[in-house]
Amino acid sequence: MNEIQPAGAKPENASEKSIRRPLRQRYLRLRRNMIIIMVIVTAIPLTLMTVINALQSQSKIKTERIEPMRAIVNKATHSFELFLEERISAIRFIGSSYSFEQLAGAHTLNHVYQTLRETFGGYVDLGLINSQGIQVSYAGPYDLIGKNYANQHWFQEVQVRGTYISDVFMGYRGFPHIALAAQHLKPDGTYWVLRATMDTKKFDNLIAAMGLNPVSDAFIINKAGVLQTESQFYGKVLEKCRLRVPRAGAGTHVTEKTDPRGREIFQISSKFLKHDFTLVMVIPRTIILKSWQALKQEMIYLFLFSLIGITLVIFWVTNQLVKRVQDADERREAAFRNLEYTQKLSSIGRLAAGVAHEINNPLSIINEKSGLLQDLVEHDRYHDKEKLLKLTASINQSVNRCKSITQRLLGFARQIGVHYEMLNVNEVLQETLGFLRKEAIAKNVKTRFELDESIPKISSDRGQLQQVFLNIINNAFAAVEQGGEITLKSWDVDADFIAVSISDNGTGMTRETMKQIFEPFFTTKKQYGTGLGLSITYGVVKKLGGDIQVKSKPGEGSTFTILLPKKQAGEQNEQS
Repeated sequence: MNEIQPAGAKPENASEKSIRRPLRQRYLRLRRNMIIIMVIVTAIPLTLMTVINALQSQSKIKTERIEPMRAIVNKATHSFELFLEERISAIRFIGSSYSFEQLAGAHTLNHVYQTLRETFGGYVDLGLINSQGIQVSYAGPYDLIGKNYANQHWFQEVQVRGTYISDVFMGYRGFPHIALAAQHLKPDGTYWVLRATMDTKKFDNLIAAMGLNPVSDAFIINKAGVLQTESQFYGKVLEKCRLRVPRAGAGTHVTEKTDPRGREIFQISSKFLKHDFTLVMVIPRTIILKSWQALKQEMIYLFLFSLIGITLVIFWVTNQLVKRVQDADERREAAFRNLEYTQKLSSIGRLAAGVAHEINNPLSIINEKSGLLQDLVEHDRYHDKEKLLKLTASINQSVNRCKSITQRLLGFARQIGVHYEMLNVNEVLQETLGFLRKEAIAKNVKTRFELDESIPKISSDRGQLQQVFLNIINNAFAAVEQGGEITLKSWDVDADFIAVSISDNGTGMTRETMKQIFEPFFTTKKQYGTGLGLSITYGVVKKLGGDIQVKSKPGEGSTFTILLPKKQAGEQNEQS
């Protein structure tokens, strides 16, 4: 014997499996697309924000570290210029304090020379040169009296500019030094020159005072790019600097570049205002951006952790959403299957009731005739009486059998069970509309709720109410055009009833149609309608103790109003 399956439950055959397989693939594609879109939507702003913050932080850190270095170079340049101005001013002061004749004497010049060495330090020698370029007096370690400087460039320059500061040079002395000269004019228009040389140890002291770290460098170059002080990485004194320093105007200039050693460096250069010297500071990029490297690493870790966290949340949220969509689709599909099954049962029940009714009438006649024939046989004497009684008994047995069959058909027509529970009609209405969400989107139908949130719960059957609402909303969807509107309202009528109305702005109905809409098998959907939806709806509403009303005009739409009792009759009697 075959096992009877419950309503709506059927064994899954090969065709149903083939249908479910694309459904699973659809949910997988939906999950994948949602994850990709959400990751892109979140990752792109996060990445942009991280990159922008990184660039801003790098620029700010670079500025914060470069500005103090720029200030150090400015101060050092100013110190060098003050040093040179101080030394040339001292020679000018000597020229204005002594006459040519006084300085021509060896004793006076030696006294001045010793005073300069003790006061300022660094002076190597001091010489007095007349207007013909002949050194007439000299104080120092060398024998230079009588040396002729008339044809040398510095002597010609001091005649034009009044003062002269040379580049660093070795000369026959064999160590770096510079020459300073100042011209002194006599009242009669003649002149003489006081010239001194001094070592560059003071330059090294000023550079050391800048407080550079071991991997940084600072040096002075002249306008030809020749080192005036020793460089730690780019050459010795009087060598061509291996680091190219472009000539620039006044002020301090910062350049980010790669040096000949392949190091990424920041080059800070400042040109002297009154002399053709340039002070250059070289700092490795790693030193300037040391704090930035630590911050960048932290930002990378934070970005990765944030991205991983967001991705995990996206996976979890997406799985939950897809699962809910899948559950909603399954519930909707199950609801439609149950509705279809219920409609089929209702149709079969009505057919069974009609068949039973039609069969019962001729069965009653046959039963009466058989009884009459039996009575006649029993009262009259027939030669074949026993045979006739057996035939009438057989007829009565068949009639009784047919009666039992029709009784079972009538019982099947009436077997629509009702399960009462306390329900919120608004929730049932919203839940039912959720089954048709895709149809609303596909047809671009706008659904509007005007629900009274204060209405009380009622005692009714959830499934039956869903069937009622679903049938009417389905008809509303069929009535409206693309972009139509459906309005669902609920309100409290009185102490006994609440009301729910479903309105559409569709085609509407004529009076003749409205008179027949609750009749079984009447339909305006000629190609696909069965005419059972509203008939079943009307019967369910009446069974639940309510009523249904309809208002409609052609071209303006229709409104179905369902009145539902707050309590069932049995519950009201018990309370009373």
